[in-house]
Amino acid sequence: MKNEEIKSLSADELMETLKAEQENLTRLKFAHAISPIENPMKIKASRRTIARIKTELRAKELAN
Repeated sequence: MKNEEIKSLSADELMETLKAEQENLTRLKFAHAISPIENPMKIKASRRTIARIKTELRAKELAN
């Protein structure tokens, strides 16, 4: 997700997206542990997306 997309979401939508992204990261890590995945950079991208979502959630929390 791009930063603009993340910033346009509401807090509830961000929470849902965060859960989905965390599940995706878990699946990627599990698949990589069993047999190396084709593009291991997906794990890094997923971690960064989670960090962006958490940062935006915190910014919205502080704004209220």
